[in-house]
Amino acid sequence: MAGMEIITVNPTSKCLSRSFFLFLAVLVACLMIFSAVVHGGDDVETVLKKMEAAYDEVKDYQTEVEVKIYKKEGSFKTERSLYTFKKPKWIRLDFVSSHPRMILVYPDWNGKVLMRLPGLLPVFTFHLMLDDPLLETPSGQRIDQTDLGLLIKNIRHSLTDQRRGPVSISEDKDTIQIQVLANDHFREGVETTYQFLISSLAMFPFTCSILKVRLFFG
Repeated sequence: MAGMEIITVNPTSKCLSRSFFLFLAVLVACLMIFSAVVHGGDDVETVLKKMEAAYDEVKDYQTEVEVKIYKKEGSFKTERSLYTFKKPKWIRLDFVSSHPRMILVYPDWNGKVLMRLPGLLPVFTFHLMLDDPLLETPSGQRIDQTDLGLLIKNIRHSLTDQRRGPVSISEDKDTIQIQVLANDHFREGVETTYQFLISSLAMFPFTCSILKVRLFFG
């Protein structure tokens, strides 16, 4: 389980678009009811289209994010941050832990990642390339690959052209759960069993878990 990540966002976080709230009122009235566990393309496509439509209605959003990084011996560390996104592609991360008060902003004025460490002096500000080792994550995900829009696109790929195994969907009162074996979102030559948890109310994914990883060597 080395380097595995579980990413969770707060599904009740404040979304900044007024049309988003109006859309939710309509969406609640027309949600489909799934059977306890179903297999098939039609149900999957319905979920995907609802997520895409929900995201299209959002202009900007802010949410709390929690990332759990697991180590070989089973222990893990948790990183928490406040994530702000403005379309088309402006991202700010305010870390709560494990690097309190550190800030990442992408893009800065020259298309790089601004890293500001705790402190008032300019000496604590850096401008880094997207692939700088200081920004490296175990999953290989860059800061410009962290928004909900891209996650929804990756979920669609995982359930269609990049799927490598059966798809299962289940639903309870508040959550739709999808599990699938697919190509890894960020690493070539890797197949990953993903579990996506989606809010039945907002139709946004709020947890992306890596359950199993298979590596292939040429």
